[in-house]
Amino acid sequence: MASHTLFVCKSCYFSSTQIDYMGERGGKYLFKKLLELHEKWFLQSEFLIAEVECLSACKRPCAIAFAASNKVSLMFGDLPPLESAAAILNLCEKYHASTNGIVARNERPQVLQKGILARIPAPIGN
Repeated sequence: MASHTLFVCKSCYFSSTQIDYMGERGGKYLFKKLLELHEKWFLQSEFLIAEVECLSACKRPCAIAFAASNKVSLMFGDLPPLESAAAILNLCEKYHASTNGIVARNERPQVLQKGILARIPAPIGN
């Protein structure tokens, strides 16, 4: 069972100036590319990739979020859907390897060094 989740907003525009690309929202396109790469990824069993209706980052498309028990949740926006999928999985690997979910900016792939929208602490207590 997967211990980590990558959420992908399926409603995100393709960019701040373009809604769709080849008939699909940018978020849906990004989600499909991530699923393709996920099929042969060595952390496939550790990461669930889930599409969500909306991450409320509409002015910063495309948006994604990372979550795991006892780790900080991270949310990013401003991701170009055509070029981001491999970099996102690379950050998934770093997030998975971290003990607390924090990945230093300089350790993130270039496309994810900016665009962080939120860093939500893990719940306190049980």
